[in-house]
Amino acid sequence: MKEQGPVMNPPATDLPVRPTLVLLPGLLCDDAVWADQRAALRARYDVVVGDYGRLDRIDAMARHMLRTVAAPRLLLAGHSMGGRVALEMVRQAPERVAGLALLDTGTAPRPAGPAGEEERQGRLALLALARADGMAAMARRWAAPMVHPDVAGTPLFERIVAMVARSDPHRFAAQIEALLHRPDAQPVLQGLRCPLLLLCGRQDVWSPPERHEAMHAAVPGSMLCLVDASGHMSPMEQPEAVSAALARWAGACAHGR
Repeated sequence: MKEQGPVMNPPATDLPVRPTLVLLPGLLCDDAVWADQRAALRARYDVVVGDYGRLDRIDAMARHMLRTVAAPRLLLAGHSMGGRVALEMVRQAPERVAGLALLDTGTAPRPAGPAGEEERQGRLALLALARADGMAAMARRWAAPMVHPDVAGTPLFERIVAMVARSDPHRFAAQIEALLHRPDAQPVLQGLRCPLLLLCGRQDVWSPPERHEAMHAAVPGSMLCLVDASGHMSPMEQPEAVSAALARWAGACAHGR
């Protein structure tokens, strides 16, 4: 695991004694994706795991989370699509966000032209597979390139498949719509005024390290953590390393540095 850069020095955060940490899952993930981090951090933080229901826009997901979490000040950690929800929460209510952690995610909207159409067709093909053969069959095809090669065929891979299979094609369709219409979050990232952690699996081919290195360069003072032997599902693939990085970031947020 490699870390670069100190955490920025924002104004005092005035966090409560037990800050609220909101863990935001990615596409087709539920609280299982954050199970290890929730267990590791709940002694010091009030931990909430997000649930978007069948909402089909990133901005609606963000509004839902801001309404349902009562605490006035929040630490936000978003994985994959959850990172985009976290960035939108910052855009909608920057005064409520005391710290932001983005894991295996990005900021760009769907590209125009052939690249954007290729993405749309690829996502719709997976949805068609889920409708025809079931969520578990789709999960096996979708998850295989997402994880480190050593994860294939392991109990961890079966846990990931089981997590995705707990969802359904209706929710999948809604989240596909949300991602196809995702907003450009780069201006939000560049305007951050709170501590930022950027974390990525070194073998993540979906949201690769280079993307996180670019985000790190765009936000002076941010922390970059590249996790060894991990693909896109870093909270599940390398739970101890991810929990440790989140604990350091959350502690820095709580102390206003």
